[in-house]
Amino acid sequence: MTQNQNLNSVIAIAPSNIALVKYWGKKNIQEPVNSSISFTLSKCVTKTKIEFTESKTKNNIPNFQFSFEGQSKPNFIPKLTQFFKHIDKEVPFLKNYHLKIDSSNTFPHSSGIASSASAFAALAIAIIKIEAIINNKPTNEFTQEQWYKASKIARLGSGSACRSLQGKVTLWGEHSDIAKSSDQYAIRQEDIHNVFNDYQDTVLLVEKGQKAVSSTIGHQLMENHPYKENRITQAQENIISIKQALKTGNLEQFIKIVEQEALSLHGLMMSSNPYFILMKPQTLAIIHKIWEYRKKSNSKLCFTLDAGANVHLLYPSKEKENIIEFIDSQLIEYCQEKQYLCDEVGLGATCIAYTN
Repeated sequence: MTQNQNLNSVIAIAPSNIALVKYWGKKNIQEPVNSSISFTLSKCVTKTKIEFTESKTKNNIPNFQFSFEGQSKPNFIPKLTQFFKHIDKEVPFLKNYHLKIDSSNTFPHSSGIASSASAFAALAIAIIKIEAIINNKPTNEFTQEQWYKASKIARLGSGSACRSLQGKVTLWGEHSDIAKSSDQYAIRQEDIHNVFNDYQDTVLLVEKGQKAVSSTIGHQLMENHPYKENRITQAQENIISIKQALKTGNLEQFIKIVEQEALSLHGLMMSSNPYFILMKPQTLAIIHKIWEYRKKSNSKLCFTLDAGANVHLLYPSKEKENIIEFIDSQLIEYCQEKQYLCDEVGLGATCIAYTN
């Protein structure tokens, strides 16, 4: 027996990410209608352990058990079942195995951090590691093709998950001006200014728990949205502009694009049919406080929003002490239970293999 064949467990760790230019709207199977670009985070991660053994029965998908933070979660099973069906063409060997999956987060579930992104990214990289073990290929370093494959698999579970595999900045979605860009997987952006190496993302938890309207429904409403084509054009243009800002370290340009993108995302929600609003009064109050603070202090603090009420504060690491003081004195009153999470730009996912 070879060394690889003795291995029967993997542990994968994958971060969440925060989109700077948003994708909103899908086509085909989990493909975006426009390109998006994101910071990979560092501390808000999902850790997933998979023990794998050959199955004695043949099925259309792998036999699997799933637990979250040590507890059985039957409500997760349908989504995982659908995921395994979607990835069968990419990893057909998997249905010959039994998988014991245990997952946990370093951040509260339904806290405004994209847990599906980190969860499916961790699951995807673990599966690619298992494939390498079974095929007796090197397991220490992934080739770029393996990273792309992991990103493609992650996308089939949750679209934004494909951006959580590599860091610090990743782009997903085909763009006519960007080589190797693809709707199938995300690609790492290499030419990034040093100011963004440890850029901070502090998440103000305005509202925890399940959103009134899911992102899945929101994406579907873009199919017949009256501003769909204009939004695609706007996003593709903003991709080029923000890539330039990320390359040069032009924070004024970065702030303008990031905040415009956040408000455009919520503008699309408010102008869809049916229309809906996910921002809360506290969200708007925080935004106005940020603008006021920036004007008075000449800070490079800016905000972005996901599809929810919570506010991500993005800023250079040298401002961290001042920003935390600003949060504690002026913004924390708008946070549910006075809670916020501190994170920063990270390097992406990792995975190790071992023998039980």
